Amino acid sequence: MNKLECDIVVVGGGPGGSMAAKFAALGGLKVIMIEKKAEIGSPLRCAEGVSKKWLEEVGVKPDPKWICADMAGATIRSPSGYTFQLDESKAGSEVGYVLERHLFDKALAEQAAAAGAKIMMRTGCTGVIMKDGKLAGIKARSMGDEIEIYAKCIVAADGFESQVARWAGLDTTLQAKDIDTCIQYRMTNIDIDPKYCEFVIGSAAPGGYVWIFPKGDRIANVGIGVQAAKCKIGADPKYHLDRYIQSDPRLKDGQILEIVGGGVSTCPGLDESVADNLVLVGDAARIIDPITGGGIAHACRTGMYAGKVLTECAKKNDFSKAALQPYEKMWRDRFEDKLYRNWMAKERFASLSDEILDDLVKMMGDADIGEVNVHNLLKAVKEKYPQVVEGFEELI
Repeated sequence: MNKLECDIVVVGGGPGGSMAAKFAALGGLKVIMIEKKAEIGSPLRCAEGVSKKWLEEVGVKPDPKWICADMAGATIRSPSGYTFQLDESKAGSEVGYVLERHLFDKALAEQAAAAGAKIMMRTGCTGVIMKDGKLAGIKARSMGDEIEIYAKCIVAADGFESQVARWAGLDTTLQAKDIDTCIQYRMTNIDIDPKYCEFVIGSAAPGGYVWIFPKGDRIANVGIGVQAAKCKIGADPKYHLDRYIQSDPRLKDGQILEIVGGGVSTCPGLDESVADNLVLVGDAARIIDPITGGGIAHACRTGMYAGKVLTECAKKNDFSKAALQPYEKMWRDRFEDKLYRNWMAKERFASLSDEILDDLVKMMGDADIGEVNVHNLLKAVKEKYPQVVEGFEELI
């Protein structure tokens, strides 16, 4: 069996994995990043929408190569069709880009490689290696061959279905209410505003929302997330998405070019995201915005944090759980309260009637909110429907 050795092995070549590999390699560590697929970033399972402000934070410069569309704003549509439109003057940092995600992911992997990380494609993790009761590396199948990669620390960046954490003994179980099951079509021949992303809330998408993210003239990602706890039939997301498309005259004559699907976690992160010789980043740590399901920014941030902390651990040759605690502190100080607040808000919004959601969207149009973000929207909701934010008012 082929055996490799390195300081850090990163499982998963998505944004979180590439950022962890990049910053660990910049710190002088020998890094191997494995990716089970044949192509980084493809096939994708993503609506491809991101805000702008965090890119500079993680050292990524916007590149027209992977920016498909620069949005002027966003539209929230209520069950009865009332709309609240956010332009850049109101939305501030919430206005963003629609990506060519496969090119974005490749760009991050290129940065990791430029920093010195070794990338191994078609290499899927099949288990972990234990030595003297501690993690010592991973087992993998690479281009048909069984291999072992010994490392001082493992970065689990293997997404929603993360198995590395579970194999290492961490509990990553999710409740049905904290999973959205999603399907998305790439559609053409549709009559949409190419400068505004759209979010449709209410019973059209039980416990979630329908999204329309433009990718050019008469083409967009049209998708839906349905809370797993509210699924009643075998293919709920497809049923609800097809039903919505047929009800919307802008979409009903469109043609589907691509179909993708998958699960998204909507919990406020795991109780623990480190163990001896192990760090979880991004989706693997359930660090995703619970109200939007957005995870690209959090994956990049947590990957960067992990890479920097691992660099410091290497100086002391200590990758114990205690030594990795600065990573926990970094991401929790940065956005744990926000994730918890948005998780609570998600729970409440999922229980609201279409009539109340109509009223809330109309209220948004009349309220003087200033910069529109989840925090300020919840402040406005609190004034009229205090029961929606009961129990987490202190986070607003």
